[in-house]
Amino acid sequence: MQTPAASKTKNRVWVVENGKVRSHTDSLVTEEPLEIRLIAGGVRRTVAVTMRTPGNDFELAAGFLYTEGVIASRHDIRRISYCVNPDTDGSQRYNILNVQLHRDTLPDLATLERHFYTTSACGICGKTSLEALRLRGCSAIPPGPAVSAQILCTLPEKLQQSQRLFQRTGGLHAAALFTPFGELLTVCEDVGRHNALDKLIGSALLSERLPLSDCILMVSGRSSFEILQKSLAAGIPIVCAVSAASSLAVQLAEDFGITLIGFLRGERFNVYSGIDRVIANP
Repeated sequence: MQTPAASKTKNRVWVVENGKVRSHTDSLVTEEPLEIRLIAGGVRRTVAVTMRTPGNDFELAAGFLYTEGVIASRHDIRRISYCVNPDTDGSQRYNILNVQLHRDTLPDLATLERHFYTTSACGICGKTSLEALRLRGCSAIPPGPAVSAQILCTLPEKLQQSQRLFQRTGGLHAAALFTPFGELLTVCEDVGRHNALDKLIGSALLSERLPLSDCILMVSGRSSFEILQKSLAAGIPIVCAVSAASSLAVQLAEDFGITLIGFLRGERFNVYSGIDRVIANP
């Protein structure tokens, strides 16, 4: 019986060092496509194909559908399952997810259209994207909580220490939730940074822990519009990243009351929006 692919793959590599060559077996992060299909009223439609690291696939699908506004709660989902159609290539069955909904017709999938954009967002596209969030009913994050700068500076190291798969492969992004006191709640890893966040939010959705209004999000990469949009959907008030923030991410954070922190390294960081939630050290 076939099982889902492992999150890491063994591979032979040759190391060249000081003019000498040696070979050994290395661990690579697994990257495979995941096709997400929606089923409602007897109709099936593929809504997304993403390159991901196998693991937490159900959470990934649930988080993606929620943060993109396709579903509003876990109760919209009747069942999530891998494709078991005997006509499907056996090697791909665990790369296809069927998400059956509690409804008679497929929902409006217009919110997914922006995933087909192939160029960087221009001014018009950026304004359209922000307006789309308002039309979806996304509201500003309420005030609080406040977090000390000292605690914020401890998050990158805690995130790195919790990335078990990254320590073995060196090729993964991560998203983690912390309490305002710097306690790690959960962490998810994936070859795609958006996927890591979708897994994180999907886990909270399926366990009915949304909104995440008392949590801090820490991501291993940069803060893009996608990261902020997903954070807003989950009600996350503070978003931290070890790298930079994009202009549209900052605009979204400002418009919807999110504290956005970037270049969080060592004892220094930049606050792009929501400085009121950051308590400077005495």
